[in-house]
Amino acid sequence: MRRGASWPRCATDMATVALPLFPLGAVLFPGGRVSLRVFEQRYLDLVARCSRSGEGFGICLIAAGEEVGEPAVPAGVGTEAVIVDFAQTDDGLLAITVEGRRRFRVAACGAQDDGLVVADVEWLPETPPQPPHAEHALLAVLLARILDKAGEEHSGVGKRELADAAWIGWRLAEWLPLENDERQALLELDDPHARLQALVERLPDFQAE
Repeated sequence: MRRGASWPRCATDMATVALPLFPLGAVLFPGGRVSLRVFEQRYLDLVARCSRSGEGFGICLIAAGEEVGEPAVPAGVGTEAVIVDFAQTDDGLLAITVEGRRRFRVAACGAQDDGLVVADVEWLPETPPQPPHAEHALLAVLLARILDKAGEEHSGVGKRELADAAWIGWRLAEWLPLENDERQALLELDDPHARLQALVERLPDFQAE
C-alpha cells in the first residue's frame, strides 16, 4: 500500500482486502476484548468512520516503533476488531471497547498521509468448534477456575465455550502471564490443539515454588 493511498472498500471475492490498522503494544485474540484510549486524529477519524459504516479495523502487535507518533511497523498476523462500546474518560478523551473477530495475515502495508497504517490482508481460516484432546482437558478446568475468580463479568461462560479447543486456547493466552511475543506466537498458530499443547508445556513455569 503506497503512502497517501486511500482506504478503499474491497470486493469480498478478492484474495486480499484493505484494512486500516491500529498497532498496539498488546495482542488481541478472537473473542477477546480490549479498551483503547483514542486521542490522535488519525484514530479519531478511523473510529468515526467505523462507527458510521459498521466496519472493523485491524489490531496488530507493534513489531517496531511506538503506539503514538510516527506510524509503527505491525506484526505479520493480527485480529479484526469491532467497536462494541464507547465512553469518555475523566480527562475528556474518547475510550472505546473493541472485540476481536477474524485473524488476518498482513500481505503488504503502508501509511496514508495522515499517518494511518493501512494493510492489504488475507483472512486466515477459522476453525469449527471441536473438543480439546484428552491430554489438554486440564486446561478447560484451569480456565473455568480463572474465570470464576475473575468475577461476575465472566459468569455467562457455559459448557459450550469450555468444550471448544480454540476458545479455551484464546482465553488462556489472554489470562496467563505470558510475554507479548509468546502471545503473538499463539495467535499465529492455526491449529487450536497445537496452541493448547504450547500452553500445557508452559504451565510448569507458572506453578509457585
